[in-house]
Amino acid sequence: MVTVRGKKTRGRLRLWVCAFVVLLALFIAGFLLWHFVLSGHASGPIQVQEGQNLEQVHSSVDADGDGVDDQLDILQGAKDYIAGKPKYGSNYYEGGYPTDNQGVCADVLAFALKAAGYDLRDLVDKDIKSAPSAYGISEPDSNIDFRRVKNLQVYLERHAKSLTTDLSQTGEWQGGDIVTFAKHIAIVSDKRNERGVPYVIHLSPTQTAYEEDFLEWSTDIVGHYRWSE
Repeated sequence: MVTVRGKKTRGRLRLWVCAFVVLLALFIAGFLLWHFVLSGHASGPIQVQEGQNLEQVHSSVDADGDGVDDQLDILQGAKDYIAGKPKYGSNYYEGGYPTDNQGVCADVLAFALKAAGYDLRDLVDKDIKSAPSAYGISEPDSNIDFRRVKNLQVYLERHAKSLTTDLSQTGEWQGGDIVTFAKHIAIVSDKRNERGVPYVIHLSPTQTAYEEDFLEWSTDIVGHYRWSE
């Protein structure tokens, strides 16, 4: 026969279990709220500002003289590169550029610029040699330096047009722009989500697609650049 005391003990145990579950749920909810506040997403989805011009911008420069301006050449070059379905792989190549359909995030930019008439390997190598202290490099290696995000961040700060990192200014984000993250780099796509925020064209070991709705949920955007005016 179950005693009254036994029933009370079990009742108290259930109350303690319920209280623990509620406290755990509150803790998790609080942590998620804190995370989104710090990452800038607490205000909800990004909204397109009224009156913003979302038409594709163009560059006044056509470096390769093909009749297509740099902005569109870079955008199309990135799309052509991912159309080959490169596999993510970090290797060293004599000559710098991958030749085996493998690559890293920096290669999207390198091949996009190559399509527009620019040799990123040569440009970065010359800049490192002209200002080694800016890069913190004492022994340059032209075959790999241009494929490192930290070096590209320095190069872009020195030579590209720096733009807003505020995603609410959706009209300022244009296809063919370049966006850098703490350890990643990508080309901004001309495709946008329903809130007007553009996709990115990139290569990473964790991507779900080469052209991905990635920007709005990123918490480590470092820079946003336009290669030429």
